[in-house]
Amino acid sequence: MATEVKLPELGEGVAEGELVKWLVKIGDTVKPDQPVVEVMTDKATVEVPTPTGGVVKELKFKVGDVIKVENVILTLDVGNGAGAGATAKSPATAAPTLQTTKPPPASNLPPAGASASAPGSMHAAVAANAGFYPPAADSKVLATPSTRRLAREMSVDINTMPGSGLAGRVTREDVMSARSGSGGGALETYSNGGNGMKAPTARPAFRGPAGAAEERVAIRGIRKKIAEKMQMAKQVIPHFTLMDEAEVTELVHLRESLKDFAEKNSTKITYLPFVMKALISTVREYSMFNASIDDAAQEIVYKKYFNIGFAADTPNGLVVPVIKNADHKTLLEISKEIIDLSKRARDGKLKPEEMKDATITITNIGSVGGTYATPIINHPEVAILGMYKISDKLILEKDGKVSSVKVMNFTITADHRLIDGAVAANFLKAFISKIQKPGTMMMDMM
Repeated sequence: MATEVKLPELGEGVAEGELVKWLVKIGDTVKPDQPVVEVMTDKATVEVPTPTGGVVKELKFKVGDVIKVENVILTLDVGNGAGAGATAKSPATAAPTLQTTKPPPASNLPPAGASASAPGSMHAAVAANAGFYPPAADSKVLATPSTRRLAREMSVDINTMPGSGLAGRVTREDVMSARSGSGGGALETYSNGGNGMKAPTARPAFRGPAGAAEERVAIRGIRKKIAEKMQMAKQVIPHFTLMDEAEVTELVHLRESLKDFAEKNSTKITYLPFVMKALISTVREYSMFNASIDDAAQEIVYKKYFNIGFAADTPNGLVVPVIKNADHKTLLEISKEIIDLSKRARDGKLKPEEMKDATITITNIGSVGGTYATPIINHPEVAILGMYKISDKLILEKDGKVSSVKVMNFTITADHRLIDGAVAANFLKAFISKIQKPGTMMMDMM
């Protein structure tokens, strides 16, 4: 008897995942609750177990495929009670039919040379909605919230898109087809009336010199997610970066004085928790840095909570764990959480919800070197703070004497749609004043 195993729910709001690795092969005998496949979603790799035992009969997908929740991922031959005693967590009947044919391309991009005022063209769609691109989806458009979100993230206007789903519903595949376009590989761009947003069609192909030594590796897993998110963030957000230097001699001394106390409490303390506290204090004064832009609703969302993301380098790529409600946690609590999340990030054991809902992010490039950088904002956030290496600097005192101080560079990269240059400059100035006087900052938090 054959039993179908479906992809279970992978987390709240997660509708699909990318197959990273099969842990079994056809002919293998598996036990109930044995992991059979690794699926990556939102930068988290999850091992999916089988709810029942049996012999693997068929694998429905290959590495790199995107699988929707409730799709059948494999079938098991349970024979005469091979899966006895196991309780199936997903029914073996009425499995969703896998789509084997792609819907016709539904690109909403105008052909080369099309007039900006041509009905149905991208220019006309943008002109009809003078805000951000893509314009908000009309209420008459049939599409699920996840499809509407995908369309926004991929800069696709679904208002004039013919849907291939039931009753004309716009599907995920329609959006993907519109995003990739039907062109021959040239990268065409269309301006939406002056705000600099670009909507690319098909991706250009790379062709190296004939006979040159090359190796091609498929972009998949976390690297694929990073590539998609970074490209989307740069397309959607007009970035700008300000840089400045802070004198952190007092911060260095304060951290040194707390080392023994931290070790007695089974942790170690780095500079990152202090930076988080200074950032939260500054964000309270500049609420637009703790906000997001809802492009569809044309609204600014000011967040009243402080979830601080921090960029973590892992063998598989960059991930952003999140310290939830960091304003309610002590330096020691934040330190312990940073260490725990960082370790599990390197091991690929983070849960999807541990990388969601950040309100602003810190990237600590100083831990590996570097003087300045221009980080990319973690969309849908509107700013990212960069912290860099500490170095010694000689300064000339008023009395003519030369002294040595500790300095650290900081950057603030902001979304120019919401944050002006002068505001960002004042924000960075206020932040540096706090980080230079960490004792005073700690008193303000007591």
